[in-house]
Amino acid sequence: MILKSPIKMNYSIRVLRKLSVVLIITSSLLLWGCEKEEAEDIIESTPAVEEIPDEEPVEKDYKLPDIDLSHWKVTLPIGNPSEVEPPEILDYATNETLERFMYNDSTDGSLVFYTYPESSTANSSYSRTELREQMQPGSNDKNWVFEEGGKMKGTLSVSEISRGANGDYHRVIIMQIHGRLTDEQRDLIGEDDNNAPPILKIYWSDGKIRVKTKVLKDTEASDKEILYTDAWGDDDGFNFSEEVGHDPFTLEIIASEGRMEISLNDEETVVYDNVHLQRWGIFENYFKAGNYLVSTDEGAFSFVKYYELEVSH
Repeated sequence: MILKSPIKMNYSIRVLRKLSVVLIITSSLLLWGCEKEEAEDIIESTPAVEEIPDEEPVEKDYKLPDIDLSHWKVTLPIGNPSEVEPPEILDYATNETLERFMYNDSTDGSLVFYTYPESSTANSSYSRTELREQMQPGSNDKNWVFEEGGKMKGTLSVSEISRGANGDYHRVIIMQIHGRLTDEQRDLIGEDDNNAPPILKIYWSDGKIRVKTKVLKDTEASDKEILYTDAWGDDDGFNFSEEVGHDPFTLEIIASEGRMEISLNDEETVVYDNVHLQRWGIFENYFKAGNYLVSTDEGAFSFVKYYELEVSH
């Protein structure tokens, strides 16, 4: 039996302990290194999060007409006939009576007037969806004379209109200056209403613009005699040379003492400055604009679009 000395045994134990510590540290380092590499692999394999940009506000793809209706009433081709005055006309978009005949086309920013032959006024055979100027909203009693002057400007189109049996388009009146008797004038000639002739009618006729006005049958007639409707006849009319077709166009009417100007697209103007206009100064007047279909044919119709309309005095 061999006996080892205590000193050598103690030395061996210490060496073994140091080796154990080294092995433990080395194992820990290796384990930590592996965990680090795995963590790096996980980080590297994580997909990048794509940043989503803020959505831009979607632009509204519609337009609305900018037409002030606070001084207009409208006559319709229904009823006796039906009329809508301010302030009710301001809510035309939700008015059950109006919504079929007067509505917005948001694709082009127009106010559409639709009509067909049905009801007509007492002094006409034709139907209309037409605006009548009211200088005092809700009343027909306040009007203007040529000495005071008036201006109406509108951008519009005749987008759709029917054809007659001969294949030609029907005609439609799109603007007017209409005369009116004062109460005193009405009583003087014994009439039962205040109606007077229109001094101006502007037609859309087969894609062109035609102007018609009134002339006295007798320029020497008295002031009383010219108050009668039958004292006035029609002139020969004037046709603008430009063909507008169904495209938008701009008309401007300027009335002043003894004078009337009508312009199409700021390019062509016709001027009336004659004895007939001078004598017309005795009448009150009001502007009209819209869709006054000159046909009683079954199935006839017309759509007139107004993009802009303004009046000043």
